[in-house]
Amino acid sequence: MSERPTVSPFDLDQPAAYVRWRAAKLAAHPRRAEELIVDVADPRRLTAAERAALLELCARANMAIYRSPVRVEDKELPRLLGAQLGLHRLDANWLADEDGVSSIAVAPEEEGGPKGEFIPYTNRPIKWHTDGYYHPQARRIEGMILHCVRHAGEGGISQLADHEMLYLALRDANPAWVRALMAPDAMTIPERTDDSGVARPAQSGPVFYVRGDGGLQMRYTARTRSIAWKDDPATREAVAAVEQLLAGPQPWIFRLLLQPGMGIVANNVPHERTGFTDDPRQPRLLYRARYLDHVRDERVPAPQEEVLA
Repeated sequence: MSERPTVSPFDLDQPAAYVRWRAAKLAAHPRRAEELIVDVADPRRLTAAERAALLELCARANMAIYRSPVRVEDKELPRLLGAQLGLHRLDANWLADEDGVSSIAVAPEEEGGPKGEFIPYTNRPIKWHTDGYYHPQARRIEGMILHCVRHAGEGGISQLADHEMLYLALRDANPAWVRALMAPDAMTIPERTDDSGVARPAQSGPVFYVRGDGGLQMRYTARTRSIAWKDDPATREAVAAVEQLLAGPQPWIFRLLLQPGMGIVANNVPHERTGFTDDPRQPRLLYRARYLDHVRDERVPAPQEEVLA
């Protein structure tokens, strides 16, 4: 006998599953940034209660904020934290340090090099994006950790949005927008070239896609340069709707300033950062770890997906 097909709430042809998922999502979602914060003694060695709290928040909101008294410059911290939350396949991008973890700080102008050409390594504002939106399908970033060692002298405030809530708002407004954003050619990042030729080939893909375990992920950038959107009315309207939603005072957009010892663990949610001014005595420093995994509890079996009757 053949297996019965699973029902996904993200399948536009399954409205009943969506209605049930939507009700549960809205009932459980945090209302304030403070609700995302979990106090931990040491992110490198979570207690059972601390780990459970972080996993539970990521299940509800795709993100959690940890707050700890740890103030050391320890690049093993994000790696050890990630391993406790199902994050193992570290994406060692070409600008990351040798251990695969990126030290996010303003690149000194006198040193030159490629880092200063990329906005994360400057003090300029960063628009809404998910990490690695330019990656091919086989290297999609699904999890991330951002740990604050030192904050800026002024500014550097982060905003975070749960992509499932953005999906919900779009689908409620117009399901055709969701369909357009789930098309495999919805968003294309043109190739990047350098002195040696093509440094990164063009990458096309959806904005929203469903993981193998049934969870929803997002791939997005608000940049207007070096991006090509599918040229059809539904996609143009959908992109405009995304921009409008992210620009508004949505209850599912959280604003906070990471303090030393704090960090974000998330399923690569959309985020942005204001510009900042560094304190030259203690310049801003964050560690960023990006993963091909999503946050999950590896100690319990995956929940059974709903099936058609």
